[in-house]
Amino acid sequence: MIERWVLSGLLIICSCASAEEPSVTDLVSGLGRGTLNLYFENDLFAETDQNYTNGIRVSLISPDLENFQQEFIDNRQIQQLFDVMNPLLEQFHPEIPGEITDETAKNSRRIVLSLGQTIYTPETSEASELLEDERPYAGWLFLGVAYHARNRNRLRTVGVNFGMVGPAALGQEAQDLIHELRGFSKFQGWDNQLKNEPGVQLLYEYKNKLIDNTEGFGYDLISHYGGSLGNIATYANVGAEIRAGWNIPDDFGTSALRPGGDNSAPDGEPRSGLGFHLFASSDIRLVARDIFLDGNTFRDSHSVSKEPVVADVALGASLVYDSFKLSFAQVIRSKGFRGQKGNHNYGSLSLSWNFTL
Repeated sequence: MIERWVLSGLLIICSCASAEEPSVTDLVSGLGRGTLNLYFENDLFAETDQNYTNGIRVSLISPDLENFQQEFIDNRQIQQLFDVMNPLLEQFHPEIPGEITDETAKNSRRIVLSLGQTIYTPETSEASELLEDERPYAGWLFLGVAYHARNRNRLRTVGVNFGMVGPAALGQEAQDLIHELRGFSKFQGWDNQLKNEPGVQLLYEYKNKLIDNTEGFGYDLISHYGGSLGNIATYANVGAEIRAGWNIPDDFGTSALRPGGDNSAPDGEPRSGLGFHLFASSDIRLVARDIFLDGNTFRDSHSVSKEPVVADVALGASLVYDSFKLSFAQVIRSKGFRGQKGNHNYGSLSLSWNFTL
């Protein structure tokens, strides 16, 4: 199904140059329900300004890719490309285990496109010299592409993030802008940040609804496990989230800005009206590499001794109205490196909109 998303984009481009093809409006109409996710995280919510200090991400989740096949299967050129590519790409379609017993629990597959930036700073803002015992200055600017496969209770995500660490990530510029707008003094040590380095991060995550009792006032329990591989981060992670409230949406929880943490759009129409729920989540990572602590991969740079095990615990609330979900969580992260004075706290704000094409 992956190639249909790409090839449909090519078809839209070709349609602009051919009077015989349908219009762009015709091509995208009736494709189904997708999701737009906006994330903003900052430790100013916890009245600090250090360590993982800011993160933003915009993610677009496509409608179910099966609808693309239904829309374009009658186009002869696209069908010919499908015939050539399908034998090669069939092996990359991750199927979800578990028997499907009703129409509302059908398999669905989606593409996720993301753009994001994260910023890391030491605790001491006034020093311009290198602070050897504190976290390095660093920024990470990235694009992400992922593939979701889900049924009612299971979601599998495979993806890749690629981008830049170092001055090219514009971490200093982004933080300086925020501090100017808020009237805060600027950090003085950005000359010591990690050097420019291209980054690649391969991602995998599997989620499973162990309990799904969300009709009216209800609750659910969602487990996850996965990992990351690459020069940016290499780790294995496991965790869970529990939600309780009214009119809980048919998705896979409220993740912080965590790689692989985006959630698939609900299958079918979202539950209408007002809803709200409280949630608590956890994530534990066994870390083999973290460029933001270990320093540059192929060049000398500032580094500190990382902790091999890091844990996050989040408590939050979500407000849902029709196609919109607004969530806020306070996240507590355990020490990331030796010499860190204590746990790190930050706030995570997210807005999701389920739209129909």
